[in-house]
Amino acid sequence: MQTFLIDHMATPVGELVLIADEQGRLRAVDWTEHKARLMKLLNTHYRADRFQLQTQRNPGGLTDIMQRYFDGELDAINQVPVMTAGTEFQRTVWHQLRQIPCGEIITYGELAKRIGRPTASRAVGMANGSNPISIVVPCHRVIGSQGALTGYAGGVQRKQWLLQHEGYLPTTLL
Repeated sequence: MQTFLIDHMATPVGELVLIADEQGRLRAVDWTEHKARLMKLLNTHYRADRFQLQTQRNPGGLTDIMQRYFDGELDAINQVPVMTAGTEFQRTVWHQLRQIPCGEIITYGELAKRIGRPTASRAVGMANGSNPISIVVPCHRVIGSQGALTGYAGGVQRKQWLLQHEGYLPTTLL
């Protein structure tokens, strides 16, 4: 049985739940009001390797790193070690998400091209939407082909806030 460490932190846009493994790798991040969704995701991804949650303040220093990000040190999250379950395709999409520089956005179609699957924008969107490590694996940096802020599980207002925080403000919101 695996032990995952859980912590909560306040942010300017709500409380986050962070889950790490004992090696200090971030396994999941979600907003407190979506904790049930987070638990369902963990149960789906780790049902074969049962797990237990243990409360621990700042597991592996990850809460402090996330706080630095919210305090304006935007590149702090670039070095966060992550470990995810999911399919090979999902992990490929999630890896590519980490390659999008802070302050930049791309479309789902562009993300599909970057992983060598130019006709798979819908599948990329599904993988993007099932990303268990939001913010650090920056799914919020992907927008619709017409510039719409679509598809953020934490809500469009949070997506807008994160993009503004990172120095990108979509023209559709000006």
